[in-house]
Amino acid sequence: MTTEKITFCFNWQTAPYHIPVYLAQTKGYFKDVGLDIALLEPTNPSDVTELIGSGKCDMGLKAMVHTLAAKARGFPVTSVGSLLDEPFTGVLYLEGSGITTDFRSLKGKRIGYVGEFGKIQIDELTKHYGMTPDDYTAVRCGMNVSKCIIEGSIDAGIGIECVQQVELEEWCRSQGRPATDAKMLRIDKLAELGCCCFCTILYICNDNFLEKNPEKVRKFMSAIKKATDFVLQNPAEAWAEYTNFKPAMGTNLARKMFERCYAYLSESLYNVHRDWRKVTAYGKRLEILPEDYESNYTNKYLSWDEPQEAKDPLEAQKLMAAHQDICRASGGYRRLVL
Repeated sequence: MTTEKITFCFNWQTAPYHIPVYLAQTKGYFKDVGLDIALLEPTNPSDVTELIGSGKCDMGLKAMVHTLAAKARGFPVTSVGSLLDEPFTGVLYLEGSGITTDFRSLKGKRIGYVGEFGKIQIDELTKHYGMTPDDYTAVRCGMNVSKCIIEGSIDAGIGIECVQQVELEEWCRSQGRPATDAKMLRIDKLAELGCCCFCTILYICNDNFLEKNPEKVRKFMSAIKKATDFVLQNPAEAWAEYTNFKPAMGTNLARKMFERCYAYLSESLYNVHRDWRKVTAYGKRLEILPEDYESNYTNKYLSWDEPQEAKDPLEAQKLMAAHQDICRASGGYRRLVL
């Protein structure tokens, strides 16, 4: 028997930024290229690279730093494209918690993290700021970082601007507090990385599957590109179709997350060479990659033109931060034009 089925595992439960994958399914774009896609949601996001790397799943989504670390740990995976490009990631906290823009104000605090690499990042930052890992209490929260901050079981936690920070902002509004009381210490600034690309969400493949099924992967990415184009050109219509298929997304909170995710959706889907160089170097600095490690990504399954990289990535990040502030204040579907 032969089959054109691909098993695809999301990086966690259904999220607003998963919209291109689901719309490629609902609009028949996968079917149009002769593919049958089984979409799977993990119960534990930390399992994803192991599931794909071990061949139990063909393809899926994962952040760049996790994709690098997976290959270094013996799980053969390769990125074949980008979904969410450089979402701001950092330590979230609430105004009045005793935490300030000085990282050292985290001394003695309880800091939540999703998986082990979040703790590795915070531990490395403590050295950078003259502290030690014993100067804070690490609490593994999974994807419940904002919930734990609200409940008071942690003082701060690692999250991304377009998901967990939006959750905190909406909670602040519900309490009669300004949304700006939800704060973030961006890890890229704290670590002086010059980009937030370590948390870029990627389309990854099992290497054995990739080697045996190159045409399937090309077809998959072409369907994803068509769906992404539709989302970017028709965000309101796309969101209505998504929430019709996934009613759990039909909330005011999820819509606001999508508005913020919208600016980060990769239009070209290309892996950005500069970002991979920076995150590979960062992985070596975190000591999760060996010094001779070579980045595990490719763009050869994308058949359209590769865009130029930003000439001044730091300026682009400043503009994106201002852009997202406007989106927080006014809402709507907005894309940053450089």
